[in-house]
Amino acid sequence: MKTKQAKPFLKWAGGKTQLLNDIENNFPYKKNDEFSFVEPFVGSGAVLFWVLNNFPNLKSAVINDINEDLINSYKTIKSNVTELISILRKYESEYHFLSEQIEEKKEYYYDKRNLFKTRESDQTTQAALFIFLNRTCFNGLYRVNKKNEFNVPIGSYKKPMICDESNLLSVSKLLQKVEILSGDFEQTIKYANEDSVFYFDPPYKPLSETSSFNSYAKDKFNDNEQKRLKLFCDQLDSLGQKWILSNSDVKGKNPNDNFFDDLFAGYQIKRVMAKRSINANASKRGQLTELLILNQGVPNAV
Repeated sequence: MKTKQAKPFLKWAGGKTQLLNDIENNFPYKKNDEFSFVEPFVGSGAVLFWVLNNFPNLKSAVINDINEDLINSYKTIKSNVTELISILRKYESEYHFLSEQIEEKKEYYYDKRNLFKTRESDQTTQAALFIFLNRTCFNGLYRVNKKNEFNVPIGSYKKPMICDESNLLSVSKLLQKVEILSGDFEQTIKYANEDSVFYFDPPYKPLSETSSFNSYAKDKFNDNEQKRLKLFCDQLDSLGQKWILSNSDVKGKNPNDNFFDDLFAGYQIKRVMAKRSINANASKRGQLTELLILNQGVPNAV
């Protein structure tokens, strides 16, 4: 029986599943090429899993993220998926049992959120709490305050899937090939080699003051961080490395905002269609453009 292809195990603001066709069309390697893949802001891993599923001769893969709770979940799925599934099954059963009992369900959610915030559980339980909250909180949003406390309220789902066992097993199998890091994106420079490609999906520059979702870690990824990332891309470029970067198209919102056009002048800047799906106001969800920025052209198809 063919193994089910792994997919992201989390809901994630800014997840890249919808942009995979555009990323594929601009990817510097073809299906049977041998290369190394480095993703310094892994998030939910949509591009990672696309690469792992579709490039059989991939030499190595490295992922990194500053969000330690997220990285703990990746590490746990890689090394201890059976116990994780067992805990998630229990959470799912208990939560579904309370589906019609609104107050009891809220109490259950906030008890789990408080337990998660203490970060005193063992690594596997902490990963299970992370996935549980992601599946049951408002819009699958991950947000923390300056104390690094997860503070998203309960979502309105009656019986959400909390334990996707078959996908977790598929993810665990693929992650055996992946080196998993946690920390600043610049540490990934040591994994650059002659045939690597870096894919960057940093916290997006907000399109407005009210649209920011980048309280993703206790320290915000502000304009200075965007500029530091650009200097890192310059460094990779000087080493002959291939890279692709995604970000918001602030110029699409404000035609006079040339932040990225100026910052990445000299590189290829492509505008691609995306769909905004996470917004408290349903009328503000819809089509918009995002940026794909890259430093090397796509090879001719073989």
